[in-house]
Amino acid sequence: MFWSPYWRSDSDAGPTAGRTRSARVGVVLGAGAARGWAHIGALQELNAFGIRPEIVVGSSIGALVGGCYAAGKLDMLEIFARSLTRRRMLGLLDFSFAGGGLIGGERLRAKLEAELGGVRIEDLPIRFAGVATEIGGGHEIWLQRGLLVEAIRASYALPGVFEPVRIEGRWMFDGAIVNPVPVSVARALGAERVIAFNISSDSAGRGTAVQDPFGRQEPPLIDEPANDTGGVIARWWRGAARPASDPDSASPGLMTVMVNAFDILQDRITRSRLAGDPPDALIALKVGKIGMFEFNRADELIAIGREAVRKAAAELAEHIDAPRMEAAGG
Repeated sequence: MFWSPYWRSDSDAGPTAGRTRSARVGVVLGAGAARGWAHIGALQELNAFGIRPEIVVGSSIGALVGGCYAAGKLDMLEIFARSLTRRRMLGLLDFSFAGGGLIGGERLRAKLEAELGGVRIEDLPIRFAGVATEIGGGHEIWLQRGLLVEAIRASYALPGVFEPVRIEGRWMFDGAIVNPVPVSVARALGAERVIAFNISSDSAGRGTAVQDPFGRQEPPLIDEPANDTGGVIARWWRGAARPASDPDSASPGLMTVMVNAFDILQDRITRSRLAGDPPDALIALKVGKIGMFEFNRADELIAIGREAVRKAAAELAEHIDAPRMEAAGG
C-alpha cells in the first residue's frame, strides 16, 4: 500500500501525458454519502458522450463509485443501488456499540468482496486513488496501491457511524474530513483536464453570520426537512424528536446533529479546497433535500447525475476533446 499526505511531491505520480495526443482526462467524484449514487449516472453520461477518463479519484462514496468504475463494475453497482430498500439497508448493517462506530461494516465488506475481492488498485486498467484521513495525525492519505475493497472502506468510514479501517498499521476514516472533492489528487496523478463532481444539497451552503440571534426574529439556523436523514436507521437514531425548525421541539437527536454537522463541515472544506485548486469543469449534482442516508433513492439520484452532465455539455466541450460532447454542446 502506498501512503502519501497531500503535501507530498508529485514525483511518484508518473509521467504526464504527451502533448502529441489528447489531454489526459481525470474525473473527481466528491463525498456525500447516499447522495453519491448520482455519480453513477454522471459517469454513465460521460461515457455516452465518448469521454473515457484515464484517471479517477474519489473521496468517501466517490471512492466507492470511482473504484467500481475503474474495475469495470459500475453496472453491478447500479443494480445493487437500485435494489436497495429501507428494509434491505437495515439488513446490511451490523450495529456495534463496542468499537469506533455504530456500524461494524462487515456485512457491507462481504458484499464488496463478493464482487471486488482480490482486485488490487495497481492492476486496474484505469489509474485510481481513494482519499482517506489518518486518525491521530490527520494526514490526507492517497490510497493508490493494495486491495481495492480496503481502500474503498477506509475512504467511506464516516466518523461515529462506521468503524475506522486499519491498513498496514494505520487507522483511517472518511476522506471527506480533509478533501471532499480531491481535485489536487487527480492533478498530481497526471490529469491535464479535470472534471469534478460536487454533490450539492439544499441543507448546506446557506450559512451566514447572525449578529443578533436573540434580539429579533431570524430565519431558523437549521431548516431540516422531516425526512432529512431518511430511512429506518435514521429514525431509530433520531427517536421522537421533532424537526429543529420547530421552536418548541426537543433537543435534536444524535443522527440529526451528526448529519447537520457533517454537511456544514464538508461544505466549508469543499469551498476552501476548490478555491485553491479549481478543476477545469465543476459540475454540481444538485440533490435537493435527499438525505445523506437515503440509499433507497438511487433511481432519482442516478437520473440527477445524468441530467447534470447533459446540462454541462457546452462547458465540458470547451475543455474535453470528445466529438459527441461537442455536438451536444453546440
